[in-house]
Amino acid sequence: MRHNGRLADLGAFVHRRRGRVVLGWVVALVAILALSPMIKGSSDANFETKGSESGRASAVLKERFPGRSADSVSVVWRARDARSAQVRERVDAFLQRAERLEGVGDAGPARVSRDGTVATATLDLDRPGFDVPDATGKRLVSLAEQSSGGGLEILLGGNVIRNAEGGGSPEGVGLLAAAVVLLIAFGSIVAAGLPLAVALFGLGISTALIGVLANVVDVPDFAPAVAGLLGIGVGIDYALLVLTRFRATLNGGTDVEGAVVESVATAGRSVLVAGTTVLISVLGLFLMGVSYLQGVALSASLAVLVVMAAAVTLLPALLSLAGPRVNKLRIPGLRRTLAQERPHAAARWSRFIQRRPWTAAIAGAAIVLALAAPVLGLRLGFPDEGNDQAGTMTRRAYDLVTEGFGPGANGPLLLVAETPRSTAPGALRRLSDGVRADRGVAFVAPAQRSRDGSAAVMAVVPRSSPQSDATTRLVKRLRSDVVPRAVAGTGTTVHVGGTTAAFVDQSDLVSRRLPLFIAAVIGMSFLLLLSAFRSPLIAAKAGLMNLLSVGAAYGVMALFAGGGWFGASLLGIDESVPVAPFIPVMMFAILFGLSMDYEVFLLSRVREEYLGHRDTSRAVSEGLAKTARVITAAAAIMVVVFLAFVTSGEIFLKLLGIGMATAILVDATVVRMVLVPALMQLLGRANWWMPRWLDRAIPRLAPEAP
Repeated sequence: MRHNGRLADLGAFVHRRRGRVVLGWVVALVAILALSPMIKGSSDANFETKGSESGRASAVLKERFPGRSADSVSVVWRARDARSAQVRERVDAFLQRAERLEGVGDAGPARVSRDGTVATATLDLDRPGFDVPDATGKRLVSLAEQSSGGGLEILLGGNVIRNAEGGGSPEGVGLLAAAVVLLIAFGSIVAAGLPLAVALFGLGISTALIGVLANVVDVPDFAPAVAGLLGIGVGIDYALLVLTRFRATLNGGTDVEGAVVESVATAGRSVLVAGTTVLISVLGLFLMGVSYLQGVALSASLAVLVVMAAAVTLLPALLSLAGPRVNKLRIPGLRRTLAQERPHAAARWSRFIQRRPWTAAIAGAAIVLALAAPVLGLRLGFPDEGNDQAGTMTRRAYDLVTEGFGPGANGPLLLVAETPRSTAPGALRRLSDGVRADRGVAFVAPAQRSRDGSAAVMAVVPRSSPQSDATTRLVKRLRSDVVPRAVAGTGTTVHVGGTTAAFVDQSDLVSRRLPLFIAAVIGMSFLLLLSAFRSPLIAAKAGLMNLLSVGAAYGVMALFAGGGWFGASLLGIDESVPVAPFIPVMMFAILFGLSMDYEVFLLSRVREEYLGHRDTSRAVSEGLAKTARVITAAAAIMVVVFLAFVTSGEIFLKLLGIGMATAILVDATVVRMVLVPALMQLLGRANWWMPRWLDRAIPRLAPEAP
């Protein structure tokens, strides 16, 4: 097959300069790894919502209380007599040493439990918790451990401590699992190693660049893990397409140069189209208007861009160097290869589905909808430290605070009052009394005034835990009813803030903007597929199928988040936990793009077959037969890579991994193997219908079959 065009020219150039291309990638990797630590930024995740009441509270704190933010580190200690002078002396010594660390402000007054065995205080932070250096958190943990003993136990909680205790990275587990799948798929160590090389280059370069990116945008500490696993998954997938086409072409009698050119011109084009759909979906996170999600979007986009470039340049250069040796070092017992394209079980399966399209479509839809059903019980919110792994300091501190003061003491609200000179006398007392009378409030701390007397802040401890629906209702009730009534006519303006309130505002913002985000991503992906396949029905069907896959992922995630047998035995989730609002958003962005990948892979081959003989039923059967193995292998890699998230210590990453692995599995089995052939059979020639006016208006982007 002769190919003309820029991608064919790129393939020919890479073949001629294969040594220099590989050397260029090696030099780039070494240079970036060497230089990036010198200009690396720090992780940041600002959960404040612009224009929200918690944001205004934080602004007043920053302006009127220099050296204090809305974040803090909770300090809790247990002793036989927490009030004793000896205990107090040791705790004061710890607090004084802690106050000298970077990012840490003054310690607040201590509060002792009724039985006198547990006491707690807070270390105010002079900046948001995620801006505090990691070294500060580690030093605080070390100081607490050194100060404990002799009947005294000091524990710490808060995001600063959580970050200091951060668990291992799941990327290594993902790479190892992907390597096993590749060995099974190819049966050759050389062939399996080439996609892994692409993934490793992509992981090394993108991770280093994400560190530099943190200098200019908010990049949360979990962004490198998300971007890394996404880069590994799509990098291996894209390399799989190019490698499979190269081996098939080489086995057909074409020389090495011809095989390289054809693999870049065909599979490479599909890689670029598929990668673009992922980029569109991920960059849609910018529509949410949340700074740290924009950091995730840019981090993930960097990872995808790097592996896209590697798949169409580095991998072809390596294939050109390897030539026929790509099949060397075979593993005994693994003789079947992805390069085979003869009709096999997938073709027979497709014909079986096409003989009963209505039955297959209804059965497939019923399976997906059954998986999606638990989504009706999905509860959005930010899990608190009571969901941290047992044995961690933050979890032990949470449990001890709960034991001594109730669960609400783990997430106090802050009432930030602006008190100008015209403020009526006793306004703060009225505010305190009014809030204390609410049924959801356990304790109200005495007000602390600013130095100039123009503002005051008081902590409010709810009766319920920070992640509880009751606490969310309390925040909204304080804002809409309790506080306005308590300060009416006093001239005082009060903002309900603090970390817990900021999470409530963040959840509300995400819920409001989610429909816009989904509509935008679907719309842009529809236009891309329309320009690629020249069929409104195929583009609309692809969007619908992807929505079903994402819905199934949400349902399974909700099932695990609900605790019970699934959550407890497989993820260690003992009781129902809320799902962080950004998780469904991130899942939709990533999964919609990845689902489009498989749609492009399959439909590119189906369209190629259809253009050859104009028989839709035969085209679907042959297209499925020739892509089933590569899509199955690609999906298997994605599933095991995303399941690597389960090894993380963070509950939200565990749920993210389970949800994304489910979506990929459903997409590659029920959707691609049942619903797509059934629906295309039912639509018949209408699959390829395109109004002339629309055909003229939409630019052409024709991916060739991998």
